[in-house]
Amino acid sequence: VQLQESGPGLVKLSQTLSLTCTVSGDSLTTNNYAWIWSRQPPGKGLEWIGHIGSSGSTSYSPSLKSRIPISRDTSKNQFTLQLSSVSPEDTAVYYCVHYYGVWGYWGQGTQVTVSS
Repeated sequence: VQLQESGPGLVKLSQTLSLTCTVSGDSLTTNNYAWIWSRQPPGKGLEWIGHIGSSGSTSYSPSLKSRIPISRDTSKNQFTLQLSSVSPEDTAVYYCVHYYGVWGYWGQGTQVTVSS
């Protein structure tokens, strides 16, 4: 299974960040799997942002819930994170992850920097 994040590396303050994870080698709709967005700000630990399950159900971090939908396009086998009203605190390396009981397969990560 391979995951690849894509999106802008630089986002302006207060704008919306949009990242896409393209999955190969497995289907987003495979039962009992989940597809995670996470991030790691500079000098800090890994933070779970949210996930979308095989049924399309979603779950989000309470601290980010008001700013994020996670959606998917099953025809393209992609899932997408949209984070609105970004601030410098959203600067981080963003990862998409395939969960099947463990945080299994990871994308390589993509650096996102919020500029003023």
